[in-house]
Amino acid sequence: MSNPRNGDTKPPCLPRNGLVKIPTQPNGLGSASITKGTPAVKNRLCQPSSVPAILSPALAHRSDLPIPSLASPLSLAALASVSSPPGASLVGLNTSEGSEQPSPERLPGSPSERQLAVDEKILNRLFWYFSACEKCVLAQVCKAWRRVLYQPKFWVGLTPVLHTKELYNILPGGEKEFVSLQGFAVRGFDGFCLVGVSDLDICEFIDNYPLSKKGVKSISLKRSTITDAGLEVMLEQMQGVVRLELSGCNDFTEAGLWSSLNARITALSVSDCINVADDAIAAISQLLPNLTELNLQAYHVTDTALAYFTAKQGYTTHTLRLNSCWEITNHGVVNMVHSLPNLSVLSLSGCSKVTDDGVELVAENLRKLRSLDLSWCPRITDMALEYIACDLHKLEELVLDRCVRITDTGLSYLSTMSSLRSLYLRWCCQVQDFGLKHLLGMSSLRLLSLAGCPLLTTTGLSGLVQLQELEELELTNCPGATPELFKYFSQHLPCCMVIE
Repeated sequence: MSNPRNGDTKPPCLPRNGLVKIPTQPNGLGSASITKGTPAVKNRLCQPSSVPAILSPALAHRSDLPIPSLASPLSLAALASVSSPPGASLVGLNTSEGSEQPSPERLPGSPSERQLAVDEKILNRLFWYFSACEKCVLAQVCKAWRRVLYQPKFWVGLTPVLHTKELYNILPGGEKEFVSLQGFAVRGFDGFCLVGVSDLDICEFIDNYPLSKKGVKSISLKRSTITDAGLEVMLEQMQGVVRLELSGCNDFTEAGLWSSLNARITALSVSDCINVADDAIAAISQLLPNLTELNLQAYHVTDTALAYFTAKQGYTTHTLRLNSCWEITNHGVVNMVHSLPNLSVLSLSGCSKVTDDGVELVAENLRKLRSLDLSWCPRITDMALEYIACDLHKLEELVLDRCVRITDTGLSYLSTMSSLRSLYLRWCCQVQDFGLKHLLGMSSLRLLSLAGCPLLTTTGLSGLVQLQELEELELTNCPGATPELFKYFSQHLPCCMVIE
């Protein structure tokens, strides 16, 4: 962006290419969801609030909590009954100043019980037991609870998700005002996911979120209409961003990446963006010398792109995920292993042209790998598993979903891997009971997925009780998984979560 002329004041977010700022209105209210980690974790976080039963029996009997009257008529659950209606499981922003929130003096019970209910020392310990959704609801009970819960320590690792319709309030005259983001700032959120936003929405976000200029470290844009100009403004104004995700954004081009990417970015994810091809990888390789993680889903990236990475990135980049890059072949794998020799995480999921020879190159040259994803690679056979077992001695996770040519012979090779902790064999249609016997000696296994394997019988699956250290077993859509089998597992693998 050009420097302002002498005497001019640069606006907080400089419009470009005809962008027009919506006049700033008094802050209002809005709502947002908060997500964390994997989809499974997200599902657990987004369950309906359990505030009416805040104190579980296990918690009520915890001797290390200094709460002498948990069983009294004035329980914290009773206090929570004044919060928002049931079903408000996803709450994002702070309540308005004029909202009716009970003060400690108005709460029921004796003075000592009221004092206990707002004792910050107790609350600081108690609130750790609740999910993110429950904390959002509990923060609306009273100002004392909100003051405690709005401490940043309770929100570490969580990412607010803001949809376009949640960013504005419609005033009686039909005008729009941007919602207040002060509640997010108080809680210290340093990462956001914005869904369906435009260039103007991003400008409004930058102007209205107090921490946007330096305090936001991670930004994710999904299904948004951001253009090259908007991308440039965003990354120039938000100087703290080091992690960037662009998913389903089809209005920016490779030229926008050339003009926008900044050397401070260490993690980049680009998926389902139709204008991304080889030249985008050239921009990434030249403009991001400190890149540690690259996640790429692009149907038009070819082998040539994987030769663009520099020696600097070969030293710093440890994670590369190439998902559904259909044009990548074994020649691209050659370029990759020579350009990025220090990878510890590699995904070639959906790279359907990669064969056993490509896996051999990976195994021989990337000896530091701890996670390898070969799912949806239909040309992978048992031979590839032999290469993996022989050379990748540090491998802890192996994903082979939909590798339809893998047989029991391949599993016999994997049985020698003492470091393997997670093995995914979803919809490997040739795996049979005999193959499972090879896995029974793998004491290091903690997670095993056999979902959708049609040839496994109840007899073969029952032998898995020998894996006493197993923590998670997935058997969805597995014909041999019967109710009797699940009961058998509950008796003989009591510490294992069996997914039916």
